[in-house]
Amino acid sequence: MQTLGRAMRMEAGEAAPPAGAGGWGKWVRLNVGGTVFLTTRQTLCREQKSFLSRLCQGEELQSDRDETGAYLIDRDPTYFGPILNFLRHGKLVLDKDMAEEGVLEEAEFYNIGPLIRIIKDRMEEKDYTVTQVPPKHVYRVLQCQEEELTQMVSTMSDGWRFEQLVNIGSSYNYGSEDQAEFLCVVSKELYSSPHGLSSESSRKTKLLQARGTRM
Repeated sequence: MQTLGRAMRMEAGEAAPPAGAGGWGKWVRLNVGGTVFLTTRQTLCREQKSFLSRLCQGEELQSDRDETGAYLIDRDPTYFGPILNFLRHGKLVLDKDMAEEGVLEEAEFYNIGPLIRIIKDRMEEKDYTVTQVPPKHVYRVLQCQEEELTQMVSTMSDGWRFEQLVNIGSSYNYGSEDQAEFLCVVSKELYSSPHGLSSESSRKTKLLQARGTRM
């Protein structure tokens, strides 16, 4: 009955659909840059606003066909594979040597919005990782008297770390006792921030800086 009905429609003037990709069957052939891809109409129509969806729905997109009836698309077949696979399962899978920029270019050509966003997010994440600056180590040498050591050590917080203590001998006599002088080496890691290196505005840091000016 289906064959008879189809024959009657053709006799009434309906043109027979071309073989292969041009028909309205389940399977569609695409000739992308000389490489033939076979997929389903459902896959191509997953993104309704895409070039591929409009193509397989019969919209006039000025696409020629090859001798087998496959749609001719003058694009790089290397990057079409990830495009087609994304339409199949919704995931972006790339070979390790494949440039994301190339896939992005094709995704924009085919107007596949979700894939465009995924690739741009990946590229921005990589750019952020590359541009991250490792922390800088800042060293300060503080001079203090023996009686000030305890107080100075108690102020060593806010990221400062004790590195070395050097006895430089006695500087003067106070009563009958010599007052020893020390050099205390401290360090701190400074991370980059939008306004340069991280701030050192806390009270304890300022105290360390003040002691450092005695050098």
